[in-house]
Amino acid sequence: MSTPTSATVLPTFSTRVLPVIVIDKLAQAVPLAQALLAGGVDAMEITLRTPVAMDAISAVAHAVPQMCVGAGTVLDAQDLHRVRDAGARFALSPGAGPDLLAAAAAGSLPFIPGVMTACEALAAREHGFGLLKLFPAEQAGGLALLQALAAPLADLRFCPTGGLTAGNAMDYLALPNVTLVGGSWLAPRAALAHGDWATITALASATTKLVKSPPAY
Repeated sequence: MSTPTSATVLPTFSTRVLPVIVIDKLAQAVPLAQALLAGGVDAMEITLRTPVAMDAISAVAHAVPQMCVGAGTVLDAQDLHRVRDAGARFALSPGAGPDLLAAAAAGSLPFIPGVMTACEALAAREHGFGLLKLFPAEQAGGLALLQALAAPLADLRFCPTGGLTAGNAMDYLALPNVTLVGGSWLAPRAALAHGDWATITALASATTKLVKSPPAY
């Protein structure tokens, strides 16, 4: 593998379950981050899927510095620059072409490129990335695919996202080539819409109790 760049090294956080968040209203961002922290989840991915996403990242970065806020659905170099300036401490993509990989490898923002096949994983590896986002994990082959990739791509680690639930997350985390997982079940859209922070804290706390070992970055 190419010599890892600073963009391949994640900031320090303890959770191995990364909440994948869609923020519809800016006012949801800070109390959501606080609710997750109260349940022991100290990192979150705010996806760039809504008009308020960038402001939400900035709000969490400034108001809840204990939360390691990342940006998801990063599609190009411009997105990388925008989320970095907003205060994101890491970024993820659903997929990664050569231009995005090159921009991320040349930058300083920790980045987890999205892959779906062995060919895409090799391309990311050639750019120096050792932790990859398998997306959409369940649709791509899930546990069986990760098990199949473990031997030929033994130096790569994965963050499977897409189709993961509280019911199957531990099966993924039990695999030696899975560092962390991403999922939306920790912050259900209904709970967000109603400001039900107690439910989100309870879901985060239940997950934290199940996952006690630290991530192996």
